[in-house]
Amino acid sequence: MRACTPTPVRSARSLSVATAGTCRIRTATGMRTVSTASNVSSSLVDKPFSTKDEQLLCTECYSNEYSSKCHECKKTIMPGSRKMEHKGNSWHETCFSCKRCQQPIGTKSFIPKDNCNYCVPCYEKQFAMQCVHCKKPITTGGVTYHDQPWHKDCFLCTGCKQQLSGQRFTSRDDFAYCLNCFCNLYAKKCASCTSPISGLGGSKYISFEERQWHNDCFNCKKCSVSLVGRGFLTERDDILCPECGKDI
Repeated sequence: MRACTPTPVRSARSLSVATAGTCRIRTATGMRTVSTASNVSSSLVDKPFSTKDEQLLCTECYSNEYSSKCHECKKTIMPGSRKMEHKGNSWHETCFSCKRCQQPIGTKSFIPKDNCNYCVPCYEKQFAMQCVHCKKPITTGGVTYHDQPWHKDCFLCTGCKQQLSGQRFTSRDDFAYCLNCFCNLYAKKCASCTSPISGLGGSKYISFEERQWHNDCFNCKKCSVSLVGRGFLTERDDILCPECGKDI
């Protein structure tokens, strides 16, 4: 659509569009003759108008016939007014609003759901899962622990406060721990090397009376041969293979 102003004809009468006829208008390339619409009866002199298929139309008639209709209020979106478009639909700027807070969305980000549009804060409040720790919406990249949603930044080791997302962890009394903290706090210590024995992930260890050993540490005190799966003797805190312990 192009708005322009007609040039009056040199006559005592004004340029009036009453029935189907013709008039001359000035364009960028000179004067040309166009038809006037037969269903319009108002003067177009000194008023903006448009042409469609060589016919003159006032702005209101052109809008009613050819302009977009607002998807919300179903009224015409007048030429020159600002409109919002999304997936083939058009809205008045004031009609393109959030379903929840009713505030105009304008050029801000929004999220469509069930044929309605929501601003991002309202969508998060109404539909997004809430982190069990901070109670704020989880928009991307959450984790689930004990069937509860967490932000990655909120799912931390109870001991060292490092993120647990993406690494192995365990729990005690419903509190999550990284393996290092859990072992240092709760795991039994190897009788040989004194390092924690986690027993996690299927790792094996030896337990005898009140003592435990890593598999790799369960060796004869004298000759260092592995005693895993073999008989052994004890001498105070030491373990010995039968060969080294025969003189005990």
